[in-house]
Amino acid sequence: MRELEHFPNLLTMFFTRVREKGNAPFLWRKTHSGWESISWNMVAQQVCALADALERLGLKRGDRVMLVSENRPEWCIADLGIMAAGCITVPTYITNTERDHTHILEDSRSKAIIVSTQKLAKIVTSAALNTTHCKSIIGIEPMRVGQGGDIRFHDWASLLGAETPDIEARAATCNFARDDTACIIYTSGTGGAPRGVMQHHGAILHNVEGCVSVISEDFGWKDEVFLSFLPLSHAYEHSGGQFFPIGLGGEIYYSRGLDKLAADILETRPTIMVVVPRLFEVLRTRLLKMIETQGKLPNYMLKKALDIGEKDYSGSLPFRDRPMDALLNVILRPKIRKRFGGRLKAMVSGGAPLNPEIGIFFHSLGMTLLQGYGQTESGPVISCNRPKTGLKMDTVGPPLKNTEVKIAEDGEILIRGELVMQGYWRNEEETARVLKDGWLHTGDIGHIDEKGRIAITDRKKDLIVNDKGDNVAPQRVEGMLTLEPEILQAMVVGDKRPYLVGLIVPDPDWTREWAAENGVPNDDVTLRDNPDFHKAVSAAVDRVNKGLATVEKVRRIVFADEAFSVENDQMTPSMKIRRHVIRDVYGERLDALYKN
Repeated sequence: MRELEHFPNLLTMFFTRVREKGNAPFLWRKTHSGWESISWNMVAQQVCALADALERLGLKRGDRVMLVSENRPEWCIADLGIMAAGCITVPTYITNTERDHTHILEDSRSKAIIVSTQKLAKIVTSAALNTTHCKSIIGIEPMRVGQGGDIRFHDWASLLGAETPDIEARAATCNFARDDTACIIYTSGTGGAPRGVMQHHGAILHNVEGCVSVISEDFGWKDEVFLSFLPLSHAYEHSGGQFFPIGLGGEIYYSRGLDKLAADILETRPTIMVVVPRLFEVLRTRLLKMIETQGKLPNYMLKKALDIGEKDYSGSLPFRDRPMDALLNVILRPKIRKRFGGRLKAMVSGGAPLNPEIGIFFHSLGMTLLQGYGQTESGPVISCNRPKTGLKMDTVGPPLKNTEVKIAEDGEILIRGELVMQGYWRNEEETARVLKDGWLHTGDIGHIDEKGRIAITDRKKDLIVNDKGDNVAPQRVEGMLTLEPEILQAMVVGDKRPYLVGLIVPDPDWTREWAAENGVPNDDVTLRDNPDFHKAVSAAVDRVNKGLATVEKVRRIVFADEAFSVENDQMTPSMKIRRHVIRDVYGERLDALYKN
């Protein structure tokens, strides 16, 4: 077993790997001529050049620099360069509105912005003009700008190419302590305005050390390859998809987006992927549809795989099923693994709860799926499922090493350790609310099982309490609804009400097929008023209800006007629904379900 060194800060970890890896490939991007790499040495040169440039622009230790970019090599270079200059990175989502950027700029008091494209620069510049602190904007790609008031605009290539940096000299200046602030990551705002979480070097290093232990002890640590897909502005990808690979000395490929993700996986052949549950749901649907079109034998093999996989997961695979299990290991499972590149050790799910059925599905097909748990306030990783403790899909595994977990009297999960944030930036009241006597109050409800694994039942603030005082976890019900082929997305409500009702987004592929079979136009407005369509979707809800407790059953439904998305502000960039936003839009229609 190989252990990770105990580093004093993130920059020391990076420069240590640079000395070890030298001209080996580190960061990869897809161009018109194929995948092209940037070596560890070249990345280090650009990191140091950016740090030098930021100092020339007058930035001082502790100053905040906002980073607005899609996932690409320059994101990593910018993040490390900001930190190497002693400044604090403030990552933000590329989907943010001008108002979002203005809030974060004003709240963080960022003095500079690094932005990737002309399109993003236009929005960011408008936001910067509404604030008083930002003085410089650096464009990774060339920018065409008009008037910028007192703001100075700079070109990335010109700044970084001004002088040849001294890597060792810069590395020697990175004498930061583990409790120094590395970044301020703004929460994605499922319940209101984003708050800036101050993550220190030690919090992220604690996460990296814990995650390395999981890989080293359960899978073996060697030549790891990551495919970066989730937004790097999210704490999960920032720690798990950037600093975790750096700690391992791994390579990072940057995906071109969801529409090209399947091709990117095949071409890059990652060994580890960090993803959110929604992606697994999409992949499951695609696999089922692919096999469905291939005839009787593949469908029979899939059915047997799922049946055997569920028995194996429960630890009771009968002897009579073992010959078929062996046959599946030869015929079906290698083909599935090949679609994921052929060398994937594990897919790690986080950012939102994973429906256990999804986990068992991939387990049945020979894929190792680990569910992790955490939040931005904890670096963000708190725990992760591990093969050596048993992959129980209704838990999120044992805590990372050196992480304390306890359950409060009301069932809330409390966390203590170096991973816990320093607090919310300029928000002492909220900091005092969630940090008490060194314990982070997560707002999640759960328990710890006999093997030390954390089981989460729901968010404390999301729990539905019906008019009889029964508690209902909406995420469990919603997760089961969205496993049905008729349903793409769902949100249930019922607080202080006699029963649950649901807001449903029908699956567009299923809807198209249903409309064709029934000879009606595939038009959302028309279908919402079609009683037969409503009956067909309701049948899916009824199937789910059969497996739910009485208080969990969804009695009535209404259709949403459109899918929940980041663009309409009804989902966060990490694919969690914004309940308060959706409730504002559909509240009257949901309330009406209790009147008729």
